[in-house]
Amino acid sequence: MTESLPMRELARLQSLQIKVGQMLVKSKLSATLRGDLEKLFEALEQNVSKYDDLHLQGITLDNVEDPALRHDLRNTIGITRGYAELIRDTAESPTASLSNLLDKVILWSNKSLATLENAKRKNPSALAESAADSDTSSPSYEGKILILDDQAANRDLLSRYIEQLGLEAFACASAEQAYAVLEKQDIDLILLDLVMPEVSGQEVLGRLKKSSVWRAIPVIVISGLADQEQVIHCIEAGADDYLQKPFNRVLLQARLAAGLNRKRWVDTERRLTRELEKSQRFIKNTFGRYLSSEIVSNLLDKPDGLNMGGELQTVTILMADIRGFTTISEQLSPQSVVKLLNIYLGSMAEIIMAHGGIVDEFIGDAILALFGAPVTSAKDRDNAIRCALAMQAAMPEVNSQNHDQLLPEIEMGIGVNTGEVVAGNIGSTKRAKYGVVGHAVNLTSRIEDQTRPGEILVAESTLADLQLPLVLGRRLDLQPKGVRETVQVCQVIALANEANTESGDGELPSGDALDKGASA
Repeated sequence: MTESLPMRELARLQSLQIKVGQMLVKSKLSATLRGDLEKLFEALEQNVSKYDDLHLQGITLDNVEDPALRHDLRNTIGITRGYAELIRDTAESPTASLSNLLDKVILWSNKSLATLENAKRKNPSALAESAADSDTSSPSYEGKILILDDQAANRDLLSRYIEQLGLEAFACASAEQAYAVLEKQDIDLILLDLVMPEVSGQEVLGRLKKSSVWRAIPVIVISGLADQEQVIHCIEAGADDYLQKPFNRVLLQARLAAGLNRKRWVDTERRLTRELEKSQRFIKNTFGRYLSSEIVSNLLDKPDGLNMGGELQTVTILMADIRGFTTISEQLSPQSVVKLLNIYLGSMAEIIMAHGGIVDEFIGDAILALFGAPVTSAKDRDNAIRCALAMQAAMPEVNSQNHDQLLPEIEMGIGVNTGEVVAGNIGSTKRAKYGVVGHAVNLTSRIEDQTRPGEILVAESTLADLQLPLVLGRRLDLQPKGVRETVQVCQVIALANEANTESGDGELPSGDALDKGASA
Protein backbone atom coordinates (compact mmCIF):
# COMPACT_ATOMS: atom_id res chain seq x y z
CA MET A 1 0.00 0.00 0.00
CA THR A 2 1.31 3.44 -0.90
CA GLU A 3 -1.89 5.50 -0.82
CA SER A 4 -1.17 6.40 2.84
CA LEU A 5 1.17 5.46 5.58
CA PRO A 6 0.21 1.87 6.41
CA MET A 7 -1.61 1.65 9.69
CA ARG A 8 0.35 -1.44 10.59
CA GLU A 9 3.61 0.55 10.50
CA LEU A 10 2.14 3.08 12.91
CA ALA A 11 0.85 0.25 15.08
CA ARG A 12 4.27 -1.41 15.05
CA LEU A 13 5.90 1.83 16.14
CA GLN A 14 3.38 2.23 18.96
CA SER A 15 4.04 -1.37 19.97
CA LEU A 16 7.77 -0.68 20.29
CA GLN A 17 7.03 2.36 22.43
CA ILE A 18 4.75 0.34 24.70
CA LYS A 19 7.37 -2.40 25.16
CA VAL A 20 9.97 0.16 26.15
CA GLY A 21 7.47 1.62 28.63
CA GLN A 22 6.76 -1.81 30.09
CA MET A 23 10.46 -2.45 30.56
CA LEU A 24 10.76 0.85 32.45
CA VAL A 25 7.91 -0.17 34.78
CA LYS A 26 8.63 -3.86 35.35
CA SER A 27 12.39 -4.23 35.23
CA LYS A 28 15.04 -3.44 37.85
CA LEU A 29 17.30 -1.01 36.06
CA SER A 30 20.41 0.99 36.89
CA ALA A 31 20.02 4.76 37.01
CA THR A 32 21.98 5.19 33.77
CA LEU A 33 20.04 2.53 31.88
CA ARG A 34 16.73 3.86 33.13
CA GLY A 35 17.63 7.37 31.99
CA ASP A 36 18.61 6.14 28.53
CA LEU A 37 15.44 4.06 28.17
CA GLU A 38 13.36 7.08 29.15
CA LYS A 39 15.09 9.07 26.39
CA LEU A 40 14.38 6.25 23.94
CA PHE A 41 10.72 6.20 25.02
CA GLU A 42 10.45 9.96 24.42
CA ALA A 43 12.07 9.62 20.99
CA LEU A 44 9.64 6.86 20.00
CA GLU A 45 6.76 9.02 21.24
CA GLN A 46 7.89 11.86 18.96
CA ASN A 47 8.04 9.45 16.03
CA VAL A 48 4.50 8.21 16.75
CA SER A 49 3.28 11.79 16.72
CA LYS A 50 5.00 12.62 13.44
CA TYR A 51 3.87 9.39 11.75
CA ASP A 52 0.33 10.11 12.86
CA ASP A 53 0.53 13.60 11.31
CA LEU A 54 1.79 12.11 8.03
CA HIS A 55 -1.09 9.60 8.04
CA LEU A 56 -3.64 12.38 8.54
CA GLN A 57 -2.13 14.35 5.64
CA GLY A 58 -2.05 11.29 3.39
CA ILE A 59 1.72 11.54 2.86
CA THR A 60 3.84 8.42 2.52
CA LEU A 61 7.30 8.29 4.07
CA ASP A 62 8.99 7.82 0.68
CA ASN A 63 7.16 10.82 -0.77
CA VAL A 64 8.04 13.64 1.63
CA GLU A 65 8.88 16.63 -0.56
CA ASP A 66 9.19 19.40 2.03
CA PRO A 67 12.95 19.75 2.91
CA ALA A 68 12.19 21.04 6.40
CA LEU A 69 9.84 18.12 7.12
CA ARG A 70 12.35 15.65 5.71
CA HIS A 71 15.05 17.16 7.93
CA ASP A 72 12.76 16.92 10.97
CA LEU A 73 11.86 13.27 10.30
CA ARG A 74 15.46 12.23 9.70
CA ASN A 75 16.45 13.92 12.93
CA THR A 76 13.74 12.24 15.02
CA ILE A 77 14.36 8.78 13.56
CA GLY A 78 18.12 9.23 13.92
CA ILE A 79 17.78 10.12 17.61
CA THR A 80 15.71 6.99 18.16
CA ARG A 81 18.31 4.78 16.50
CA GLY A 82 21.10 6.57 18.30
CA TYR A 83 19.66 5.89 21.75
CA ALA A 84 18.94 2.27 20.88
CA GLU A 85 22.56 1.76 19.73
CA LEU A 86 23.88 3.61 22.77
CA ILE A 87 21.94 1.42 25.18
CA ARG A 88 22.97 -1.75 23.38
CA ASP A 89 26.65 -0.79 23.53
CA THR A 90 26.74 0.47 27.11
CA ALA A 91 24.27 -1.71 29.03
CA GLU A 92 26.00 -4.17 31.36
CA SER A 93 24.77 -7.75 30.88
CA PRO A 94 21.53 -6.83 29.06
CA THR A 95 18.68 -9.31 29.23
CA ALA A 96 17.61 -11.22 26.14
CA SER A 97 14.33 -9.31 26.04
CA LEU A 98 16.14 -5.94 26.15
CA SER A 99 18.57 -6.96 23.41
CA ASN A 100 15.74 -8.22 21.24
CA LEU A 101 13.76 -5.01 21.74
CA LEU A 102 16.73 -2.81 20.88
CA ASP A 103 17.41 -4.80 17.72
CA LYS A 104 13.79 -4.26 16.66
CA VAL A 105 14.05 -0.50 17.27
CA ILE A 106 17.29 -0.32 15.26
CA LEU A 107 15.76 -2.41 12.46
CA TRP A 108 12.70 -0.13 12.33
CA SER A 109 14.91 2.97 12.32
CA ASN A 110 17.08 1.71 9.45
CA LYS A 111 14.05 0.69 7.43
CA SER A 112 12.35 4.05 7.98
CA LEU A 113 15.45 6.01 7.03
CA ALA A 114 15.89 3.92 3.89
CA THR A 115 12.24 4.50 2.98
CA LEU A 116 12.57 8.23 3.66
CA GLU A 117 15.42 8.40 1.16
CA ASN A 118 13.28 6.67 -1.47
CA ALA A 119 15.05 3.34 -1.05
CA LYS A 120 13.38 0.70 -3.23
CA ARG A 121 14.70 -2.15 -1.17
CA LYS A 122 16.00 -2.73 2.30
CA ASN A 123 19.65 -1.82 2.92
CA PRO A 124 21.20 -4.59 5.07
CA SER A 125 24.53 -2.70 5.34
CA ALA A 126 23.07 -0.38 7.97
CA LEU A 127 22.47 -3.31 10.32
CA ALA A 128 25.89 -4.73 9.53
CA GLU A 129 27.50 -1.41 10.45
CA SER A 130 25.51 -1.27 13.67
CA ALA A 131 26.55 -4.80 14.59
CA ALA A 132 30.17 -4.00 13.80
CA ASP A 133 30.05 -0.99 16.13
CA SER A 134 29.46 -3.17 19.19
CA ASP A 135 32.54 -5.27 18.41
CA THR A 136 34.85 -2.33 17.83
CA SER A 137 36.73 -1.06 20.84
CA SER A 138 36.79 2.74 20.98
CA PRO A 139 40.23 4.30 21.08
CA SER A 140 40.94 6.85 23.76
CA TYR A 141 40.94 10.53 22.87
CA GLU A 142 41.60 13.78 24.66
CA GLY A 143 39.98 17.08 23.91
CA LYS A 144 37.06 19.43 24.41
CA ILE A 145 34.16 19.24 21.95
CA LEU A 146 31.55 21.97 21.62
CA ILE A 147 28.12 20.85 20.41
CA LEU A 148 25.78 23.50 19.00
CA ASP A 149 22.33 22.13 18.27
CA ASP A 150 18.93 23.58 19.13
CA GLN A 151 17.41 20.14 19.83
CA ALA A 152 18.00 18.81 23.34
CA ALA A 153 17.83 15.15 22.27
CA ASN A 154 20.59 15.68 19.69
CA ARG A 155 22.77 17.47 22.22
CA ASP A 156 22.28 14.75 24.80
CA LEU A 157 22.97 11.91 22.37
CA LEU A 158 26.09 13.54 20.95
CA SER A 159 27.32 14.32 24.45
CA ARG A 160 26.96 10.69 25.45
CA TYR A 161 28.85 9.48 22.39
CA ILE A 162 31.62 11.99 22.93
CA GLU A 163 32.01 11.20 26.61
CA GLN A 164 32.23 7.50 25.76
CA LEU A 165 35.32 8.33 23.73
CA GLY A 166 36.93 9.98 26.72
CA LEU A 167 36.28 13.51 25.44
CA GLU A 168 34.75 16.44 27.30
CA ALA A 169 31.47 17.70 25.83
CA PHE A 170 30.06 21.24 26.03
CA ALA A 171 26.47 21.20 24.75
CA CYS A 172 24.94 24.52 23.69
CA ALA A 173 21.41 25.28 22.53
CA SER A 174 22.14 28.69 21.01
CA ALA A 175 24.91 30.61 19.32
CA GLU A 176 25.27 32.97 22.28
CA GLN A 177 25.84 30.03 24.63
CA ALA A 178 28.45 28.67 22.23
CA TYR A 179 30.29 31.99 22.05
CA ALA A 180 30.32 32.17 25.86
CA VAL A 181 31.86 28.69 26.06
CA LEU A 182 34.45 29.58 23.43
CA GLU A 183 35.46 32.64 25.46
CA LYS A 184 36.16 30.52 28.55
CA GLN A 185 37.25 27.13 27.23
CA ASP A 186 40.04 26.00 24.93
CA ILE A 187 37.78 24.11 22.53
CA ASP A 188 39.40 21.54 20.22
CA LEU A 189 36.53 20.81 17.82
CA ILE A 190 32.99 22.06 17.11
CA LEU A 191 29.98 19.98 16.02
CA LEU A 192 27.61 22.47 14.38
CA ASP A 193 23.98 22.04 13.35
CA LEU A 194 23.03 24.10 10.31
CA VAL A 195 19.29 24.48 10.88
CA MET A 196 18.57 26.54 14.00
CA PRO A 197 15.73 28.98 14.66
CA GLU A 198 17.54 32.19 15.67
CA VAL A 199 21.08 32.22 14.30
CA SER A 200 21.78 29.73 11.53
CA GLY A 201 24.75 27.41 11.55
CA GLN A 202 26.10 29.18 8.47
CA GLU A 203 26.14 32.50 10.33
CA VAL A 204 27.96 30.89 13.27
CA LEU A 205 30.45 29.30 10.88
CA GLY A 206 31.10 32.66 9.25
CA ARG A 207 31.80 34.34 12.59
CA LEU A 208 34.10 31.53 13.70
CA LYS A 209 36.22 31.74 10.57
CA LYS A 210 36.51 35.54 10.80
CA SER A 211 37.88 35.32 14.33
CA SER A 212 41.68 35.26 14.66
CA VAL A 213 41.26 33.21 17.86
CA TRP A 214 38.59 30.69 16.79
CA ARG A 215 39.20 30.20 13.07
CA ALA A 216 41.74 27.40 13.64
CA ILE A 217 39.17 25.25 15.52
CA PRO A 218 37.96 22.42 13.24
CA VAL A 219 34.22 22.55 12.53
CA ILE A 220 32.17 19.49 11.55
CA VAL A 221 28.73 20.42 10.27
CA ILE A 222 26.02 17.93 11.22
CA SER A 223 22.68 18.38 9.50
CA GLY A 224 19.72 16.48 8.19
CA LEU A 225 19.75 18.49 4.99
CA ALA A 226 20.89 16.19 2.18
CA ASP A 227 21.57 19.08 -0.19
CA GLN A 228 24.86 18.86 -2.08
CA GLU A 229 24.94 22.62 -2.69
CA GLN A 230 24.56 23.16 1.06
CA VAL A 231 27.52 20.84 1.71
CA ILE A 232 29.68 22.68 -0.84
CA HIS A 233 28.70 26.05 0.61
CA CYS A 234 29.71 24.96 4.11
CA ILE A 235 33.08 23.61 2.96
CA GLU A 236 33.74 26.82 1.03
CA ALA A 237 32.82 28.82 4.14
CA GLY A 238 35.51 27.02 6.13
CA ALA A 239 33.90 23.87 7.54
CA ASP A 240 36.38 21.01 7.86
CA ASP A 241 33.85 18.24 7.33
CA TYR A 242 30.15 17.48 6.86
CA LEU A 243 28.15 14.67 8.43
CA GLN A 244 24.53 13.99 7.57
CA LYS A 245 21.95 13.11 10.20
CA PRO A 246 21.26 10.55 11.39
CA PHE A 247 25.01 10.12 11.74
CA ASN A 248 26.76 6.79 11.73
CA ARG A 249 28.74 6.31 14.95
CA VAL A 250 31.79 4.82 13.27
CA LEU A 251 31.86 7.65 10.75
CA LEU A 252 31.39 10.25 13.49
CA GLN A 253 34.24 8.74 15.48
CA ALA A 254 36.51 8.81 12.42
CA ARG A 255 35.64 12.46 11.69
CA LEU A 256 36.27 13.41 15.32
CA ALA A 257 39.67 11.70 15.28
CA ALA A 258 40.66 13.46 12.05
CA GLY A 259 39.47 16.83 13.33
CA LEU A 260 41.30 16.47 16.64
CA ASN A 261 44.48 15.47 14.83
CA ARG A 262 44.23 18.61 12.68
CA LYS A 263 43.74 20.72 15.80
CA ARG A 264 46.79 19.13 17.45
CA TRP A 265 48.91 19.95 14.41
CA VAL A 266 47.63 23.54 14.44
CA ASP A 267 48.38 23.84 18.17
CA THR A 268 51.85 22.38 17.64
CA GLU A 269 52.50 24.78 14.78
CA ARG A 270 51.36 27.72 16.89
CA ARG A 271 53.54 26.63 19.81
CA LEU A 272 56.59 26.26 17.56
CA THR A 273 55.84 29.63 15.97
CA ARG A 274 55.66 31.26 19.40
CA GLU A 275 58.94 29.63 20.40
CA LEU A 276 60.56 30.76 17.15
CA GLU A 277 59.27 34.31 17.63
CA LYS A 278 60.54 34.24 21.22
CA SER A 279 63.96 33.08 20.02
CA GLN A 280 64.06 35.74 17.34
CA ARG A 281 63.07 38.43 19.84
CA PHE A 282 65.87 37.22 22.11
CA ILE A 283 68.37 37.32 19.25
CA LYS A 284 67.23 40.78 18.18
CA ASN A 285 67.29 42.08 21.72
CA THR A 286 70.73 40.58 22.34
CA PHE A 287 72.46 41.26 19.02
CA GLY A 288 70.48 44.45 18.44
CA ARG A 289 72.63 46.22 20.98
CA TYR A 290 75.70 45.55 18.84
CA LEU A 291 74.41 45.06 15.28
CA SER A 292 72.15 47.11 13.04
CA SER A 293 68.60 45.83 12.55
CA GLU A 294 69.42 45.02 8.92
CA ILE A 295 72.28 42.71 9.90
CA VAL A 296 70.16 40.99 12.57
CA SER A 297 67.37 40.41 10.04
CA ASN A 298 69.90 39.06 7.53
CA LEU A 299 71.19 36.60 10.12
CA LEU A 300 67.70 35.43 11.03
CA ASP A 301 66.85 34.84 7.38
CA LYS A 302 69.73 32.35 7.11
CA PRO A 303 69.07 29.02 8.90
CA ASP A 304 72.79 28.55 9.48
CA GLY A 305 73.41 32.20 10.36
CA LEU A 306 74.19 31.48 14.00
CA ASN A 307 75.76 28.04 13.73
CA MET A 308 78.82 27.20 15.77
CA GLY A 309 82.03 27.14 13.77
CA GLY A 310 83.88 29.66 11.66
CA GLU A 311 84.97 30.66 8.20
CA LEU A 312 87.80 32.66 6.67
CA GLN A 313 86.66 36.17 5.80
CA THR A 314 88.24 39.44 4.73
CA VAL A 315 87.05 42.12 7.11
CA THR A 316 87.89 45.70 7.96
CA ILE A 317 88.61 46.05 11.67
CA LEU A 318 88.21 49.26 13.65
CA MET A 319 89.69 49.61 17.14
CA ALA A 320 89.32 52.67 19.34
CA ASP A 321 90.03 53.58 22.93
CA ILE A 322 90.25 56.60 25.22
CA ARG A 323 93.70 58.18 25.49
CA GLY A 324 94.98 58.20 29.06
CA PHE A 325 91.95 56.34 30.40
CA THR A 326 93.90 54.62 33.20
CA THR A 327 94.93 57.95 34.67
CA ILE A 328 91.40 59.36 34.26
CA SER A 329 89.75 56.38 35.94
CA GLU A 330 92.08 56.55 38.94
CA GLN A 331 90.77 60.05 39.66
CA LEU A 332 87.07 59.11 39.53
CA SER A 333 84.73 57.08 41.71
CA PRO A 334 83.60 53.69 40.31
CA GLN A 335 80.13 55.08 39.66
CA SER A 336 81.59 58.02 37.70
CA VAL A 337 83.82 55.70 35.66
CA VAL A 338 80.83 53.61 34.65
CA LYS A 339 78.81 56.72 33.81
CA LEU A 340 81.62 58.11 31.65
CA LEU A 341 82.04 54.80 29.80
CA ASN A 342 78.32 54.46 29.20
CA ILE A 343 78.13 57.92 27.62
CA TYR A 344 81.16 57.25 25.43
CA LEU A 345 80.47 53.64 24.45
CA GLY A 346 76.75 54.27 23.90
CA SER A 347 77.43 57.10 21.44
CA MET A 348 80.14 55.16 19.58
CA ALA A 349 78.05 51.97 19.29
CA GLU A 350 75.20 53.92 17.68
CA ILE A 351 77.57 55.40 15.10
CA ILE A 352 79.15 52.01 14.32
CA MET A 353 75.78 50.35 13.73
CA ALA A 354 74.58 53.32 11.67
CA HIS A 355 77.52 52.71 9.29
CA GLY A 356 76.84 48.98 8.86
CA GLY A 357 79.37 47.70 11.37
CA ILE A 358 79.01 45.47 14.40
CA VAL A 359 80.40 46.00 17.88
CA ASP A 360 82.31 42.80 18.50
CA GLU A 361 83.80 43.70 21.87
CA PHE A 362 83.85 46.30 24.62
CA ILE A 363 87.10 45.74 26.49
CA GLY A 364 87.14 48.35 29.21
CA ASP A 365 87.35 51.64 27.33
CA ALA A 366 88.34 49.91 24.07
CA ILE A 367 85.97 49.13 21.19
CA LEU A 368 86.48 46.42 18.59
CA ALA A 369 84.19 46.89 15.58
CA LEU A 370 83.92 44.81 12.40
CA PHE A 371 82.90 45.71 8.85
CA GLY A 372 82.40 42.66 6.63
CA ALA A 373 81.36 40.09 9.19
CA PRO A 374 78.96 38.42 9.55
CA VAL A 375 77.54 40.25 6.50
CA THR A 376 79.91 41.37 3.76
CA SER A 377 79.54 44.41 1.53
CA ALA A 378 81.54 45.99 -1.30
CA LYS A 379 81.64 49.18 0.77
CA ASP A 380 83.02 47.70 4.00
CA ARG A 381 86.29 49.73 3.78
CA ASP A 382 84.44 52.94 2.88
CA ASN A 383 81.96 52.39 5.70
CA ALA A 384 84.75 51.83 8.22
CA ILE A 385 86.51 55.09 7.26
CA ARG A 386 83.26 57.07 7.31
CA CYS A 387 82.48 55.52 10.69
CA ALA A 388 85.90 56.47 12.14
CA LEU A 389 85.46 60.08 10.99
CA ALA A 390 81.92 60.20 12.40
CA MET A 391 83.16 58.83 15.73
CA GLN A 392 85.79 61.56 16.04
CA ALA A 393 83.24 64.16 14.96
CA ALA A 394 80.92 63.01 17.77
CA MET A 395 83.48 63.54 20.54
CA PRO A 396 82.49 67.19 21.22
CA GLU A 397 78.94 66.03 21.93
CA VAL A 398 80.26 63.22 24.17
CA ASN A 399 82.33 65.76 26.13
CA SER A 400 79.34 68.06 26.38
CA GLN A 401 77.41 65.26 28.09
CA ASN A 402 80.40 64.57 30.31
CA HIS A 403 80.49 68.25 31.29
CA ASP A 404 76.79 68.13 32.23
CA GLN A 405 77.55 65.12 34.46
CA LEU A 406 80.60 66.82 36.01
CA LEU A 407 82.90 64.37 34.25
CA PRO A 408 86.24 65.14 32.56
CA GLU A 409 86.70 65.59 28.83
CA ILE A 410 88.16 62.64 26.94
CA GLU A 411 89.98 62.07 23.64
CA MET A 412 90.00 58.98 21.45
CA GLY A 413 92.40 57.29 19.05
CA ILE A 414 91.22 54.99 16.22
CA GLY A 415 93.08 52.36 14.20
CA VAL A 416 91.69 50.76 11.03
CA ASN A 417 93.05 47.69 9.21
CA THR A 418 91.83 45.17 6.61
CA GLY A 419 92.80 41.50 6.50
CA GLU A 420 91.76 37.88 6.68
CA VAL A 421 90.34 36.56 9.95
CA VAL A 422 88.51 33.49 11.16
CA ALA A 423 84.96 34.68 11.92
CA GLY A 424 82.28 32.68 13.71
CA ASN A 425 80.66 31.79 17.00
CA ILE A 426 83.53 31.17 19.36
CA GLY A 427 83.04 29.25 22.60
CA SER A 428 81.02 26.23 23.63
CA THR A 429 77.46 25.15 22.90
CA LYS A 430 76.43 26.57 26.30
CA ARG A 431 78.29 29.86 26.10
CA ALA A 432 79.50 31.45 22.89
CA LYS A 433 79.85 34.79 21.17
CA TYR A 434 80.30 35.92 17.62
CA GLY A 435 83.82 37.18 17.05
CA VAL A 436 86.95 37.15 14.93
CA VAL A 437 90.49 35.90 15.58
CA GLY A 438 93.68 36.18 13.59
CA HIS A 439 96.78 38.18 12.80
CA ALA A 440 94.76 41.09 11.34
CA VAL A 441 93.07 41.69 14.71
CA ASN A 442 96.40 41.88 16.54
CA LEU A 443 97.84 44.18 13.87
CA THR A 444 94.88 46.57 14.21
CA SER A 445 95.53 46.77 17.94
CA ARG A 446 99.19 47.68 17.27
CA ILE A 447 98.11 50.41 14.82
CA GLU A 448 95.63 51.85 17.31
CA ASP A 449 98.38 51.96 19.97
CA GLN A 450 100.30 54.44 17.76
CA THR A 451 97.46 56.96 17.45
CA ARG A 452 97.55 60.35 19.01
CA PRO A 453 94.51 61.83 20.79
CA GLY A 454 91.82 62.59 18.21
CA GLU A 455 93.71 60.78 15.43
CA ILE A 456 92.70 58.09 12.93
CA LEU A 457 95.45 55.81 11.55
CA VAL A 458 94.53 53.55 8.63
CA ALA A 459 96.61 50.69 7.23
CA GLU A 460 97.62 50.56 3.57
CA SER A 461 95.61 47.32 3.29
CA THR A 462 92.46 49.39 3.81
CA LEU A 463 93.47 52.39 1.71
CA ALA A 464 94.48 50.24 -1.28
CA ASP A 465 90.95 49.46 -2.48
CA LEU A 466 89.21 52.45 -0.99
CA GLN A 467 86.52 54.21 -3.02
CA LEU A 468 86.57 57.43 -1.02
CA PRO A 469 88.65 60.57 -1.84
CA LEU A 470 90.41 61.44 1.44
CA VAL A 471 92.55 64.10 3.00
CA LEU A 472 95.56 62.34 4.49
CA GLY A 473 98.05 63.41 7.11
CA ARG A 474 101.21 61.87 8.49
CA ARG A 475 102.55 58.51 7.33
CA LEU A 476 104.23 55.88 9.46
CA ASP A 477 106.16 52.71 8.75
CA LEU A 478 105.44 50.41 11.68
CA GLN A 479 107.33 47.30 12.69
CA PRO A 480 104.87 45.63 15.11
CA LYS A 481 106.18 42.95 17.42
CA GLY A 482 105.97 39.51 15.82
CA VAL A 483 105.51 40.92 12.28
CA ARG A 484 108.35 40.55 9.74
CA GLU A 485 107.25 43.06 7.14
CA THR A 486 106.89 46.77 7.66
CA VAL A 487 103.29 47.98 7.92
CA GLN A 488 102.49 51.31 6.26
CA VAL A 489 99.78 53.39 7.89
CA CYS A 490 98.47 56.84 7.17
CA GLN A 491 96.51 59.44 9.12
CA VAL A 492 93.02 60.12 7.74
CA ILE A 493 91.93 63.70 8.39
CA ALA A 494 88.69 64.08 6.45
CA LEU A 495 86.77 63.27 3.28
CA ALA A 496 88.13 65.38 0.44
CA ASN A 497 84.74 66.69 -0.71
CA GLU A 498 83.76 67.67 2.83
CA ALA A 499 87.10 69.37 3.38
CA ASN A 500 86.60 71.43 0.18
CA THR A 501 83.15 72.49 1.32
CA GLU A 502 84.38 73.49 4.75
CA SER A 503 87.41 75.51 3.51
CA GLY A 504 85.23 77.49 1.13
CA ASP A 505 88.13 78.58 -1.11
CA GLY A 506 88.78 75.27 -2.81
CA GLU A 507 91.98 74.62 -0.85
CA LEU A 508 92.49 71.49 1.20
CA PRO A 509 93.46 71.66 4.84
CA SER A 510 96.98 70.56 5.74
CA GLY A 511 97.63 67.06 4.44
CA ASP A 512 97.69 65.20 1.13
CA ALA A 513 94.76 64.26 -1.03
CA LEU A 514 94.08 60.59 -1.75
CA ASP A 515 91.92 59.94 -4.79
CA LYS A 516 90.08 56.67 -5.21
CA GLY A 517 92.37 53.75 -4.63
CA ALA A 518 96.10 54.36 -4.79
CA SER A 519 98.17 55.93 -2.05
CA ALA A 520 99.28 59.51 -2.63
